[in-house]
Amino acid sequence: MGKILKTSYHADTCRSLRTATACGQVTLTALARGRYPGQRLPPKVLPELRSVGFWNASHHQSWGLDWHRNEGLELTYLASGTLSFAVDETSQLLRKGDVTLCRPWQIHRVGNPNVTASRLYWLILDVGVRRPHQTWRWPPWMVCSPADQRQLTRLLCLNNQSVWRAAPEIGIYFQRLGETITAPLDAHTTTRLSLHINELLVAILEMLLQRRDAPVSVPGDAQQRVKLFLSQLWHQAMPGWNLNSMAHQCQLGRSQFSRHCRELTNMTPRQFLEACRVSQAQRLLRQRPELSITEVSQQCGFASSQYFATVFRKHVSRSPRIWRKVNPGTKNHLIITRPTARR
Repeated sequence: MGKILKTSYHADTCRSLRTATACGQVTLTALARGRYPGQRLPPKVLPELRSVGFWNASHHQSWGLDWHRNEGLELTYLASGTLSFAVDETSQLLRKGDVTLCRPWQIHRVGNPNVTASRLYWLILDVGVRRPHQTWRWPPWMVCSPADQRQLTRLLCLNNQSVWRAAPEIGIYFQRLGETITAPLDAHTTTRLSLHINELLVAILEMLLQRRDAPVSVPGDAQQRVKLFLSQLWHQAMPGWNLNSMAHQCQLGRSQFSRHCRELTNMTPRQFLEACRVSQAQRLLRQRPELSITEVSQQCGFASSQYFATVFRKHVSRSPRIWRKVNPGTKNHLIITRPTARR
């Protein structure tokens, strides 16, 4: 008889997220243990909690979390922006208000290949599974009844729908977790962490029991106008645009326009306009080699070539001159995708 091969997996280290955080590309707030990034959790504080936190990417990134596995149950919630997400080689575009469910060691990817502007919350909880088909062991501080724990385990093990529209309370509990981990880690913080994780798991159980998505919100006319305008702006970010003129073009006030822009892109209007101009500069640097760096900056609406170089380097990690040398006259490459409205 042949040898029986035992599947052996290793938990992700989130190296690319660590690097991006260290370089200032993304803001990370997290409590973690093991090799996950974040403030270290003391050994005796909720020992089954592997990682809880959120990132805020205010512009599109040059990194992503490639195919990986986690040793625990992973739940994520997208609070703003859009984000490519794939599980078991099935890709989907997450939108504001989506929650994802990944079983222990289920292979998944975030970004395709890079992370887009987004605010993402997550929770990774160790349920004692080291190989497929092992029995799940929920933390002793979980307050669900044994019957509810068995029900939750069964539904998560059988679940083939990795992305769900979250009920409003799921988003609230993730945001409460985010607020809690920003406070000093003491006995009171630990109590609140346990409380909000329990609330979240109960809400996930109720969502799975209902076996249907939360109602889909349809964008109103105002958000549709903003979406269309941002899509057009992406192709031609002419000089002269500012918050006042963009809001006026959409027949909205400044604050209302800013709110829709952030919901659609996870960027302020200024940040989105800046990203559009950098992308337009990339096109010109590739397609118009006869233009000087100063001429490119002027055509893209930057006040000076020095400011253009600073902004360009922030988005692309290289100066315009060096980027042009590395990317001569090839097919157009965009650093961010067009904004999409919520479902």
